[in-house]
Amino acid sequence: MATLSEARRLVVKIGSALLVDKETGALRQDWLKSMAADVARVKARGADVVLVSSGSIALGRGILKLPPVALPLEQSQAAAAVGQIRLARAWEEALAPHGITTAQVLVTLEDSASRRRYLNSRATMETLIGFGAVPIVNENDTVATDEIRYGDNDRLAAQVAVTVGADQLILLSDVDGFYTANPAQDPKARRYDVIHQITPEIEAMAGDAGSGLSKGGMKTKLMAAKTATGAGCAMAITEGSVLHPLSALEDGANATWFTPQMDPHAARKGWILAMKPCGVLTVDAGAAAALAQGRSLLPVGVTRAEGAFGRGDPVTIRDAEGRALGQGLTRYTAEEAQAIIGHHSSEIEQVLGYPGRAVLIHRDDMAL
Repeated sequence: MATLSEARRLVVKIGSALLVDKETGALRQDWLKSMAADVARVKARGADVVLVSSGSIALGRGILKLPPVALPLEQSQAAAAVGQIRLARAWEEALAPHGITTAQVLVTLEDSASRRRYLNSRATMETLIGFGAVPIVNENDTVATDEIRYGDNDRLAAQVAVTVGADQLILLSDVDGFYTANPAQDPKARRYDVIHQITPEIEAMAGDAGSGLSKGGMKTKLMAAKTATGAGCAMAITEGSVLHPLSALEDGANATWFTPQMDPHAARKGWILAMKPCGVLTVDAGAAAALAQGRSLLPVGVTRAEGAFGRGDPVTIRDAEGRALGQGLTRYTAEEAQAIIGHHSSEIEQVLGYPGRAVLIHRDDMAL
C-alpha cells in the first residue's frame, strides 16, 4: 500500500466545503494556513505538489450575496469570476510565508480532449514545477458550459495527476474513505483500507454527492480512481476537514487507498507507443546517442521530416539507417519542423519569425 511519505509528485484535490464555510461563505483561514504548512512540509523533502482547488463559485456566491440554491449558468459564471481572484490570492498569501511561489492554472475539459492543448497544459505545469512553484488548478467556471466542463474536481484532479505524471493523488473529502454503504445512513457500513481493483460490486456501493457545496460524490471519486490508477498513480480518499489533513494522513489517519496498475511513466510511454504515427523524423548519429541517454530531441539533430502532422501528433523517430528508435509527440507542425531541422534552438525564432519551444520532442513525450 502507498504512503504519503513516498510521494515524489503529489496532486491534492481540495473541495469547496473544506475551503469555504457553508454558513458564512467566508474562507476557513485556519484550515487554509494548516494546509499551506502541510504543502511546505511535503515540498521540503523534495516532492512536487500540485493543488486542484475548488471554491471560486462558493466564494463568489457569498460576495455577490446569491442565494444558497442551484444557480443559473450566467450567475455561476459571474460568481466564479468574482471568487476566482480571491481564491488565487488566498492561496498566494497562505503559501508565501513558506517561501513558496504559486501559479494559477485554469482549464476546461477541452484542454485534455485536444492533444495540442493537453500538451501545452502539460508543458506549462512541468515548467512551473521545475521552477519550484505550486500550480493551483481549477476548472475555468467563468467560461465553461455543461458541454465543455469536467463537472467536478475529482475528475479534474485525476486528469491533472495523469497530465503531470503524478505518482499519488489525494482526494480530501468529507468522509474518511470508501465504504460499503453510506456510513451516515448505514451504521454497519465498512470502510475499505485498500482497493486493488474497482469491480462492478465496488461501483454499486458508491453514492452521490451529499454536501451542499460539493458537486462530487463517491461515484465521481471512483471515476477519478479509474483514471488515476490506470495511469500508474495511487489514489487516496481521506477526511479533509481536520487541520493539517496531509500530516494526519501521513500519521495514519483513516483513508482508502486505490493501488496503481503500473508505474506512471511506463503507463505514459505505453500510451504514446500505442498511437498511430502521423509522420517520421530521421535523426543523425549524435541525436540517436543523445536519445539513448534520455535526452530530448533537438531540431539540430534531425535530418529529415516526413508526413503531415500537427503539434502534439505522434511521429516515429528513425536513425540514419532507417531503424525505428521510438515514437514521440512533436511540439511543432510538419511545416515548422521542415523549416527548423538542422538548426540550433537559438535560431528557431529567426527561422520561424516567432518564438518557439527549444525541443522538437521533449523526453517526457517520447517512448523509445
